Amino acid sequence: METRRWTNPTLPQTLQIAVFLLYADAVLGLLFGRVGSPIGLVLVVGSAVGAFGIANEKRWGYRLAVAVSGGYLLLVLWAVGFDVFRLLGLDVLLFLLFPVARFALLVHPMSRQHQRIWFT
Repeated sequence: METRRWTNPTLPQTLQIAVFLLYADAVLGLLFGRVGSPIGLVLVVGSAVGAFGIANEKRWGYRLAVAVSGGYLLLVLWAVGFDVFRLLGLDVLLFLLFPVARFALLVHPMSRQHQRIWFT
């Protein structure tokens, strides 16, 4: 019997935290109106679907989550204008705290090894 999960306690800690951060990003994106633009809608839906895919140990979910997290970081860098001095401002650093943490958790060697071995 195949089960569908929202979270998976058998995942390594890095992937579990990444799943929670992806769900949190999707919920906060809905609450604070990021879905007003097509790119925002893609990021919100991609975060939620990617987290659901990781929780169900699907390789496509992991790849989608990495793509959404990386795309979000590139979008922020593009919005800042790749200006190093503006990027090092406190407001931008605080804004980037969770997206960078989520991306780092997803590409951590423990996460990559687990998805390579166990995900279908």
